[in-house]
Amino acid sequence: MKSLNKVVLAYSGGVDTSVCIPYLKNEYGIENVIAFAADLGQGDELALIRQKALDAGASESLVGDLIKPFIENFAFQAIRANALYEGRYPLSTALARPLIAESLVSVARELGAEAVAHGCTAKGNDQVRFDLAIGSLAPELKVLTPARQWAMSREETIAYGEKYGVSAPVSKKSPYSIDLNLLGRSIEAGPLEDPFVAPSEEVFAMTASIKDAPDEPQDIEIGFESGNPVSIDGIALDPVSLIRKANLLAGKHGFGRIDMIENRVVGIKSREIYETPGLLLLIRAHQELESLTLSADVLRTKVKLEMEWADLVYQGLWFSPLKEALDGFFDRTQIDVNGSVKIRLHKGNAMIIGRKSNTSLYIENMATYGSDDNFNHKSAEGFIYIWGLPSRLWSLAKLRKNLKN
Repeated sequence: MKSLNKVVLAYSGGVDTSVCIPYLKNEYGIENVIAFAADLGQGDELALIRQKALDAGASESLVGDLIKPFIENFAFQAIRANALYEGRYPLSTALARPLIAESLVSVARELGAEAVAHGCTAKGNDQVRFDLAIGSLAPELKVLTPARQWAMSREETIAYGEKYGVSAPVSKKSPYSIDLNLLGRSIEAGPLEDPFVAPSEEVFAMTASIKDAPDEPQDIEIGFESGNPVSIDGIALDPVSLIRKANLLAGKHGFGRIDMIENRVVGIKSREIYETPGLLLLIRAHQELESLTLSADVLRTKVKLEMEWADLVYQGLWFSPLKEALDGFFDRTQIDVNGSVKIRLHKGNAMIIGRKSNTSLYIENMATYGSDDNFNHKSAEGFIYIWGLPSRLWSLAKLRKNLKN
């Protein structure tokens, strides 16, 4: 490889990305490694992370405030798409990767770097997400993947880092690998690698245990405009504040825990624990409002395409023509998704107990069985005759065939 002068590294402050700094300098011969940490609302002390990168040998250490675009341009798209990978995981971690990649490319171009780098390992999903996103946005940039190349065990990686002053944050008391942002936490490794072992309460931080959740239920109302959540209990909130509020309310009642075996992009199965209280709550409310405001054929088509959208995002194809086309379809469906949904939070559950909309397709005098019923009952017989005609003709044809035999 031709010697590179300047590289921008996606930096989290963890073992792998910290070890990447001396590794890029010593093994790749790169003089200037610029660390870029993304503030996604994870609540970390970013000043300490910034300093840790400098201590590890970074020539510069930058922090980008990405919280607002993360929620407005990524999380809210996922809510409008009711995005649940394999029907369960609301993509809290996956949604952050294209935004980080986009920022990496922007910083690299601004500073005149020839390459970008990340610390993803060969078994994970994030390597795919970063590589594909960067390749779509900036095919002229080289993508360096030291953690995929160095062939060191975890213990050897830690030892290599310690040789260059990089401390290891993982201890025997905390064996888990955790990714955190404003949308949730993903937890894996350690005892969780046995899929039959129940996660201990120490794993969770955003959601209360059922035992500690309030004994009394709490009813909340979430308002939407054009498919976007805009208020909680009648109080208008900006997108970031709304996510924070939803996290607190759902988390307090123990809602939002997911324990699943998922299919990674690279073809293996992994056991993942997620905490996504606010995001999961908002998706559930949004699904319910769509049931009130979308026609049956649009709703059924959208449900099918939601699975495709979630797969694309999980698999790293945020910047792809199909994803862009699906966004256009979803945006069109959301014009009339206005109204509010009432939810009862209690002991790990979020039960829908009411919904209303001024664009509702639910017509009371057509649905009622009372005296205000305007449905034409006489039309039902003819409808059923025409609706069932193909099946009856098919049955008659079978009967004639059997009689001939």
